[in-house]
Amino acid sequence: MDPLVIGIAGGTGSGKTTVTNAILERLDTTRVVVIQHDSYYRDLSAHGGATPDQVNFDHPDSLETPLLIRHIKDLKAGRSIEQPIYNFTTHRRLDSTQRLDPREIIIIDGILIFVDKELRELMDIKIFVDTDADERLIRRIRRDILERGRSIESVMHQYMSTVKPMHLEFVEPSKHWADVIIPRGAQNIVAIDMVVSKIIMMMREEEAAEKRSKRKDMEKGASARRGKNKSVREN
Repeated sequence: MDPLVIGIAGGTGSGKTTVTNAILERLDTTRVVVIQHDSYYRDLSAHGGATPDQVNFDHPDSLETPLLIRHIKDLKAGRSIEQPIYNFTTHRRLDSTQRLDPREIIIIDGILIFVDKELRELMDIKIFVDTDADERLIRRIRRDILERGRSIESVMHQYMSTVKPMHLEFVEPSKHWADVIIPRGAQNIVAIDMVVSKIIMMMREEEAAEKRSKRKDMEKGASARRGKNKSVREN
């Protein structure tokens, strides 16, 4: 059975991961693998000696999306991958990686995942989490200070110099490619329930198609055997 690939995008602090977790709560998690686009940030050394404050981490080029695309294709083909682990405090990739095994459902979570055409075309369902800009900013400040050890000054400087301009240039226009737009994030229980129902329906359709295909193959095999036996008897 071909894996179902779901992309969940939205601006910084929009609640993408919370929506992802809300969807996971309603599914059999043993059948799902989640990939964070953030894990594919390029190591600081890839920016030609630039210091963190000189790097635009909100531009698509700051992410190694071709590697993510290759990994998605590997998972779809039934092969395990070694996902990078990125340290947001040092802006470096760790030497170790995280092994992810193929599953029936692949969820890709990231701000810029709808920008790249090749990546976008790997997705069966594209979801955009649409949240008010002020609320997103507050969440970004809280996350970067508490989880990534940054100062309020550095967070605000980054927001005004790169986060907001890149959102307007890349993230907001990418909403055009979404199949489903979820306002208010994880608070929108109705929208999440509808998405989960669609996922379950598509999985059942895929399973039914696979069963029909197997039954057809078995019938062809049985017919070929009957024809062979008849030929032997006639001889």
